[in-house]
Amino acid sequence: MLRSACAYALPWTALLLAALPPSQADACGGTVCEPGPNAMPVDQTGENILFVIDQGQVEVHIQIQYDPDTNAQQFAWLIPLPEVPTFSVGSELLFRELLNATVPTYGLQDNFEFCGGEGTDGFPATSGGSFTGDGTTGEGTDTGVDVKKIETVGAFEVVVLGGMNAGDIMQWLGDNGYQQDPNAEPILQEYLDEGNSVVAFKLSNGEGLSSIHPIVLSFAEPEGCVPIRLTRIAAVEDMDIRAFSLGDGRAIPTNYRHVLVNPLKIDWLNLGANYKEVVSLAVDAFMAEGHAFVTEFAGDSSVLSVGRFYSAGWSADPFTGLAAVDVMSQLNQQGLTDCSDEFFCQFNHPLIEGLLATYLPVPNGISPEQFYSCLSCFEADIDLGAWGDGSGFAKDLLARVIEPAEHAKNLVDTWPYLTRLYTTISPNEMTEDPLFLLNPELPDVPNVRIAQRDISCEDFAVVTLPDGRQVNMDFGDPWPQFQDEMPWEEDVDQMVMDGMPQPLVDNTPLIDQLLAEWNQQHPPPPSGTTGGPTTSDTDGPTTGPDTSGGSGSTGTTFYSTESDSSPNVVGGASGSGCACDGRGGAPTVPSLLALLGLLAVRPRRRRG
Repeated sequence: MLRSACAYALPWTALLLAALPPSQADACGGTVCEPGPNAMPVDQTGENILFVIDQGQVEVHIQIQYDPDTNAQQFAWLIPLPEVPTFSVGSELLFRELLNATVPTYGLQDNFEFCGGEGTDGFPATSGGSFTGDGTTGEGTDTGVDVKKIETVGAFEVVVLGGMNAGDIMQWLGDNGYQQDPNAEPILQEYLDEGNSVVAFKLSNGEGLSSIHPIVLSFAEPEGCVPIRLTRIAAVEDMDIRAFSLGDGRAIPTNYRHVLVNPLKIDWLNLGANYKEVVSLAVDAFMAEGHAFVTEFAGDSSVLSVGRFYSAGWSADPFTGLAAVDVMSQLNQQGLTDCSDEFFCQFNHPLIEGLLATYLPVPNGISPEQFYSCLSCFEADIDLGAWGDGSGFAKDLLARVIEPAEHAKNLVDTWPYLTRLYTTISPNEMTEDPLFLLNPELPDVPNVRIAQRDISCEDFAVVTLPDGRQVNMDFGDPWPQFQDEMPWEEDVDQMVMDGMPQPLVDNTPLIDQLLAEWNQQHPPPPSGTTGGPTTSDTDGPTTGPDTSGGSGSTGTTFYSTESDSSPNVVGGASGSGCACDGRGGAPTVPSLLALLGLLAVRPRRRRG
């Protein structure tokens, strides 16, 4: 029996499964982008994983998400694995860049017909609303548990256990300070019966939640796996799972289906605000049955900006022997912090604040902003015992910040192709662990989706989707619900390691028929002059015709499905605004949405 490399953060308690609340980030580096009038946060709870699959070797990066109200001493989780892996610290900033650089985003470009006189006959151009979006081993036969490995990895104590009986392993974990859930025992037994070992993590003594960082596991296996059977003890309904892959080709699910959503089900007028609902219902459709993924992005890994998670200027050496009063000056100089006055102190890496709390703790009665922005002002209050000679801080800075960043850079430099897969799954559907491999023959999937809405002087609108389909409607009406027969999914495919997918469901003819019926029931007014906008036959993103030299006005609004992305705003012909991609630095035109199936940019008229 082929044993799959199952690597995935498995929380013991429901508290640990909850993701961090969405951040209210309105700033893009030095450029501030004010949210548009339609902006609202999207609560994204779930798990994010990065696989690097290379000829029988799998490297798995796990982003650990947690409830900030969790007691640090109750933070523990399990991972079943077929092999004893090597462990290292991962890069949180790499995950932020993965999420932001590939974030699915919807755009809507409005083109108003010139109706005489000045301006746009009362219809202003859209100007940019947005919606983004080591120790004792305890070995021995008395316990029935084989302790294969114990080590400290960054902020975590890690143990690898083998055995035949899940009850024995849970007893060992409880005796050694690892929190546990009795509901996990029968599921854990399934993994043991399949020949897996169990990896358990907990925070080391003295480490707080601010010290939590991604974990990297490396071992010999041919494919990646998400062991969601154990996850179901603490999962929520329609839990988000995002699997990223760096490799030589596009990553695919091998035992789960692949779904292309029906773009007509997306609420384009509200910039895809129903995105998760559409995906959830599409992956629950016939032949997908809750075991399916969509591809949100597949393409060149150069979309990742290395400078957002790595800097050649970071160095741990200057901190050894450095006086405590000079620590912040050195961190500011390296760009790891920006603490310049008593009202402002910014940590430019998520682990720096936790490291400072350990080695340079804030004295009682002083705010962190005051203390870290002027150490010389509080020199008498500095805990010199915690700082020592700075070697402890330097060691942890190297192991938790600098080396993970260097490794992340090497991965992106080495592997040319990046894939982002997404699904939602509920506890009752967590009966099979999804497996992933690479298929370099599959086409790219861009995360760019722009629809066009041409609005006539009679207030009639034609919305042209990126695949070329056109929808008739009255300007001001909400996005159509269409007929009850309109499916949520356009295609359901079985992915294969070589060649094109095997179609299981093809709803293209039905979708086209139902759309034609809708348009016949909603014809343009007799005097209307609106025609559908020109569509592109290329494989690039459809951005609509160039209207800069014509009459009327245009504007584009974008929506990103990620709450960790700052608003993406682009001004229209007469509009204004800043544009940012939520990753810092100078403003750029945002990458636009691509949900797995929405990503074929040429008009879809295949298979009849």
